[in-house]
Amino acid sequence: MKPALRINLDLLLLQRRMTLTDLSERVGISLANLSILKCGKARAIRFSTLLAICDALDCQPGDLMQIERPLRSDGANAPAP
Repeated sequence: MKPALRINLDLLLLQRRMTLTDLSERVGISLANLSILKCGKARAIRFSTLLAICDALDCQPGDLMQIERPLRSDGANAPAP
């Protein structure tokens, strides 16, 4: 399996007591495009958009997105002892 990108927008909005509509107004991105990002359906994001979202949420890109790698059966991605 390929790694997947998980979007933590729901969690960040909840922590900041902000709605998707609030973020849309602050960043100037349509609600539809933010919904696509939030649902993990976006295929790409511009750096300027990422920067605007992170600025509005006072977070780092790594707070917004995480790479999820599937566990390998050979234990290669197991933590070191």
